[in-house]
Amino acid sequence: MDDAGEIHALGSLRREGSVWSSASNVFSLSSRGDGAGEDDEEALRWAALEKLPTYDRARTAVLAMPEGELREVNVQKLGPQERHALLQRLQWVGDDHQRFLTKFKDRVDRVGIDLPTIEVRYDNLNVEAEAYVGSRGLPTIFNTYANVLEGIATALHLTPSRKQKISILHNVSGIIKPHRMTLLLGPPGAGKTSLLLALAGTLPSNLKVTGSITYNGHTMDEFEARRSAAYVSQHDLHMGELTVRETVNFSAKCQGIGHRYDLLVELSRREKEASIVPDPETDIYMKAAATGEQKADVVTNHILKVLGLDICADTIVGNNMLRGISGGQKKRVTTAEMLVTPGRALFMDEISTGLDSSTTFQIVNSIRQTIHIVGGTAVIALLQPAPETYELFDDIILLSDGQVVYNGPREHVLEFFESVGFKCPQRKGVADFLQEVTSRKDQRQYWKHGDETYRYIPVKEFAEAFQSFHVGEAIRNELAVPFDKSKSHPAALKTSKYGASMKELLKANIDREILLMKRNSFVYIFKAVQLTLMAIIAMTVFLRTNFHHDSATDGRIYMGALFFGILMIMFNGLAEVGLTIAKIPVFFKQRDLLFYPAWTYSLPSWIIKIPLSFLNVSIWVFITYYVIGFDPNVERLFRQFLILLLMNEASSGLFRFIAGLARDQVVASTLGSFGILIFMLLGGFILARENVKKWWIWGYWISPLMYAQNAISVNEFLGNSWNKVIPPSTEPLGKLILESRGLFPEAKWYWIGVGALLGYVLLFNILYTVCLTFLKPFDSNQPTISEETLKIKQANLTGEVLEASSRGRVASSTVTRGTADGSNDEAVSNLTTINSTPVNKGMVLPFVPLSITFEDIRYSVDMPEEIRAQGVTETQLELLKGISGSFRPGVLTALMGVSGAGKTTLMDVLAGRKTSGYIKGNITISGYPKKQETFARVSGYCEQNDIHSPNVTVYESLVFSAWLRLPADVDSSTRKMFIDEVMELVELLPLKDALVGLPGVSGLSTEQRKRLTIAVELVANPSIIFMDEPTSGLDARAAAIVMRAIRNTVDTGRTVVCTIHQPSIDIFESFDELFLMKRGGEEIYVGPLGLHSCELIKYFEAIEGVSKIKDGYNPSTWMLEVTSTMQEQITGINFSEVYKNSELYRRNKTLIKEISTPPESSSDLSFPTEYSQTFVTQCFACLWKQSMSYWRNPPYTAVKYFFTTVIALLFGTMFWGVGRKRDNQQDLFNAMGSMYASVIFMGVQNSSSVQPVVSVERTVFYRERAAHMYSPLPYALGQVLIELPYILVQCLIYGVLVYAMIGFEWTAAKFFWYLFFMYFTLAYYTFYGMMMVGLTPNYNVSSVASTAFYAIWNLFSGFLIPRTKIPVWWRWFYWICPIAWTLNGLVTSQFGDVSKSFTDGTRISDFVQDYFGYHHDFLWAVAVVVVAFPLLFALLFGLSIKMFNFQRR
Repeated sequence: MDDAGEIHALGSLRREGSVWSSASNVFSLSSRGDGAGEDDEEALRWAALEKLPTYDRARTAVLAMPEGELREVNVQKLGPQERHALLQRLQWVGDDHQRFLTKFKDRVDRVGIDLPTIEVRYDNLNVEAEAYVGSRGLPTIFNTYANVLEGIATALHLTPSRKQKISILHNVSGIIKPHRMTLLLGPPGAGKTSLLLALAGTLPSNLKVTGSITYNGHTMDEFEARRSAAYVSQHDLHMGELTVRETVNFSAKCQGIGHRYDLLVELSRREKEASIVPDPETDIYMKAAATGEQKADVVTNHILKVLGLDICADTIVGNNMLRGISGGQKKRVTTAEMLVTPGRALFMDEISTGLDSSTTFQIVNSIRQTIHIVGGTAVIALLQPAPETYELFDDIILLSDGQVVYNGPREHVLEFFESVGFKCPQRKGVADFLQEVTSRKDQRQYWKHGDETYRYIPVKEFAEAFQSFHVGEAIRNELAVPFDKSKSHPAALKTSKYGASMKELLKANIDREILLMKRNSFVYIFKAVQLTLMAIIAMTVFLRTNFHHDSATDGRIYMGALFFGILMIMFNGLAEVGLTIAKIPVFFKQRDLLFYPAWTYSLPSWIIKIPLSFLNVSIWVFITYYVIGFDPNVERLFRQFLILLLMNEASSGLFRFIAGLARDQVVASTLGSFGILIFMLLGGFILARENVKKWWIWGYWISPLMYAQNAISVNEFLGNSWNKVIPPSTEPLGKLILESRGLFPEAKWYWIGVGALLGYVLLFNILYTVCLTFLKPFDSNQPTISEETLKIKQANLTGEVLEASSRGRVASSTVTRGTADGSNDEAVSNLTTINSTPVNKGMVLPFVPLSITFEDIRYSVDMPEEIRAQGVTETQLELLKGISGSFRPGVLTALMGVSGAGKTTLMDVLAGRKTSGYIKGNITISGYPKKQETFARVSGYCEQNDIHSPNVTVYESLVFSAWLRLPADVDSSTRKMFIDEVMELVELLPLKDALVGLPGVSGLSTEQRKRLTIAVELVANPSIIFMDEPTSGLDARAAAIVMRAIRNTVDTGRTVVCTIHQPSIDIFESFDELFLMKRGGEEIYVGPLGLHSCELIKYFEAIEGVSKIKDGYNPSTWMLEVTSTMQEQITGINFSEVYKNSELYRRNKTLIKEISTPPESSSDLSFPTEYSQTFVTQCFACLWKQSMSYWRNPPYTAVKYFFTTVIALLFGTMFWGVGRKRDNQQDLFNAMGSMYASVIFMGVQNSSSVQPVVSVERTVFYRERAAHMYSPLPYALGQVLIELPYILVQCLIYGVLVYAMIGFEWTAAKFFWYLFFMYFTLAYYTFYGMMMVGLTPNYNVSSVASTAFYAIWNLFSGFLIPRTKIPVWWRWFYWICPIAWTLNGLVTSQFGDVSKSFTDGTRISDFVQDYFGYHHDFLWAVAVVVVAFPLLFALLFGLSIKMFNFQRR
């Protein structure tokens, strides 16, 4: 639906032999001015246009201005008024898509031009993947290390691979024809996504593909498949900071205009010959879209209009941190992004997720008009197409278990299934029937010959039956005759790689980068402010009045100040990692779809940020230079500025390169701090050059920090202030200081440093571009699959029928979702229960059935600022307006309404989950007023987004919930039985040992997650259950399973309420009662549904002006249509008034009155304790869950140990034997440098790597706390305690290696002190990281806020500037700085009691005391303080978790 001229236009024609271009050079750019007299007769205008040469005629159009004057304009050079008039004129194109397409087609047909079309054929297509099977696939620490080693061994051909082959698609053949819409159906895991990816030519390279795919008879290597076809992914990846219009516009700019221009030239040439006057409206649209300066805008506006995105065109897309458009709108943006491409063949994967049925219908309908009129090719996979959407398609492909069950015209599909013995019942959507008929669970109900004769028919038999069905035979015969290549239109397939010139692509990327920087300005402002604060602190610490230029000691302090400056500038670049990683998934998507080459993306991201470097470096240099008292010479000031500027650019380049190399947040930040560490250690400040070991000296020469440190020091110390000779030496003081620190004292080293840094800036940015060009996206989740599932998959291919084991349970180990397209749940559940009607065993545990009534509920929030700004005076916005109703035991109630009606709001209010706003009205539970503390114990709430701890299995999640929520008197065996019952009820048994994983990344599929959410609430044995959208995002089969689970729950006598979106007829009619709300929070129908919804239909059809329901139409869709706000305006009916005056309303009022008076001999709910388990049990449960999570979180734990070992070896080899050398002060500083560097680096690494882990767990904590599972303290305790053993192992690995290699004194006491201080230091860093997460709303803020403190701690650690030299006004900070105490402890315990002397005669213990101010007899006090820090941070973490709730509801 590209543009008017031609929708789905095609890529540039091969210009030499183009069918249409008669003009020799179509793209030359000379243009004449407007050339017609001022005659306003349209005919005369056209006559004048006819006389122009073809080239000018393609750029000149007649435009009707708003005042009615006709103006002849050149679409490439429009004035602002004309541009506005043009966009106004073109609005009708989007409004009336079909009329426009028809006009366009007529115009083309009139002169006999053929539009290009594509026919896609695929023959015997097979796709295979490799995966680990069974528990070998679970990501535990052990498996992770094993996989890495095994991968290396396999690559070197030492051992065979232990992975097993899994078939994803098996012998699939078919033809997709132009002018026809094809619907792709199949249960999850059938291979839909893999088929679409294969057809669009974008299958991941790690899958093995055999068979052939051709476009118009050409194989994939003869043309550029990714530009001839457009693949719309089911994942929405967008830059959250851009608006909808900017996102789509960018895509339009990159994709270019295709052959629209050649078509236009040929059209106007033929029209001139035949002297035909074209329709002025289509004419101006085609010219604007093919040649105008705002061609991308024209196309973008058109597509946004067609997809109904024009209402949110200027809203940002948003992501999990930024509020943006809704999920359904995001889905449409993903579609729009590909529809502006000139691709002719569309492959769309699940484009309807999160959309209501009417929107889906409109989108599919407009795609259909395009396909039918202009002749495109489309395959669309949908999850739950409504009957009216299903009717829009011409062909159906039905996949199951990677095999084609049916592929052909829609008319014959039911006939085929009847020939096999299955019939689709009345009132059942055909699409739902097709997805269920191949599944073992649901097949039986459709068998038409009576139950006795039924046996399960496996997929393989269907596939074989189809081959002998007349449709299957026809396809085979057609495939036998190859496509005649000569019939392929030269413009149909693209051969060029990109859609626009490199200059245009670069410009589009630059514009987008500038936009992104504006939107992310907060980050940059924050960094500048942070730098300013650090500069002010640094300048007051190194204040010039306190320091002189008289001795080598003074020189050391100044050197420290310079080093600190370089470090600050270097750390400032660290933010690049996060910003780059956040954009990388979008980059890979666009790169792989050939939007642009990598260099056009990496160049702007470097060049445009240079002004920021200027700003940051100016802040630092101009604030600190004079106040610290560097050499007062303006030339030296600017030289220092230049060095730091280059350093900033080099470090930004380095971090961008690291991000591009790692492509994963955790790995990148680990690598990033690693890079800083190596450069810092070998920069020549912490270790002087002559102390660097010969095996590390290469590192010294390649460290950019070394060149910076040398250049900046030479610049300072060869200056005037240091040019004095202090006897007994004969050399100037500056030169002595440089030599004592092992730096080069010649002036030329300044320019060598500048040159080297310039080289690094270029090198890192070139490497970054190379990474982006050649690396693939980082695919972290290895697909793992259970042996059981593998057997079933193989059985489906061979057609055996496996028998189900006892109680319908499959002893499977893990099913995790991987490349194999969704989960393998279908395969597993095929075996679960042969009988589809579950035996109603009831639940083991007793519960009290409770009813809930609510009367006149009003909920309001403070008036949002945006609305206030429009002049609204009220202070509150009312979201619920006096709602009343009741929910009773054993009755399943559907809570429905359009989006924005307040369904979730009402549910949150009733469940007591609101954290803000004002609630009025009364709620009673079985006649007694509701008290939140007791209510939380008897109610369950299934949230819409399924939040679970990612690293535990399904069974463990349920055990945890049951353990903490069932009463304390339930023993463990009863609890176990109860959990098994619940798992059977919601059909989770086959997934018992599957890892939960993160939504959309790894682990369970959406529908399995939904069932887990329900099960987690059910094991708490609640009497009242609220469910928010339990079926959204599921296909028909999955929704049926979830609904069956809910129905089973209600039948046990519980009270259940569900909000629900676009249900199918089946799902809608499985409810007993309906609570219907309209936009604005008022109820319009509260009452029974009746058989086939008769009560509901009777009520609404009785209202005057409401249209009757069509036969076989979905009552829920009809009901939402007739009560929509638009209908209310048209008919003038106010449905809430109608309801308030109805008999139904009076009946409900009486019912509420009855239920809200407590029955006699009943008592109010009460519990002896606030939580169902004691404090100790809560602690144990939390600790148990955390231990499971940590053991299975290798990206955190395994990486941490690996990092620790590498750092230990690094330090050990760099500082080899430093501990034994005690000749001069520099030796002592080297030893202290090793301690300082290890404390800072190990610490920061611990602190930053624990943050993402804690922030994921915190969202789960919010849900569990709201469910009253435990108080915040046990949770905090569990989180803190589980770290201790992990830190101990880390400390031992590090301590033993480093202590031995550095060669400190081997006495028991000294070794103990070393380990003691290291352990508590790592502990306080880790807990500090946790505390920062607890105090901030999200992970991004916490990582930025904690970095600010690392820098200050670094400055006051006592290494860069000893306590004795810190100005009095900053000394208090030294006393509260944790690192200062650690260094004090480490240095004192090693050197504080050494009675030997340096070569100059000073006693070592005296020097430690005089220079650093460390006293050996003060060591015990230091130890106590170092233990106090982790306790303090852990306590603050606990408090922050208890006090702050950042969840806004």
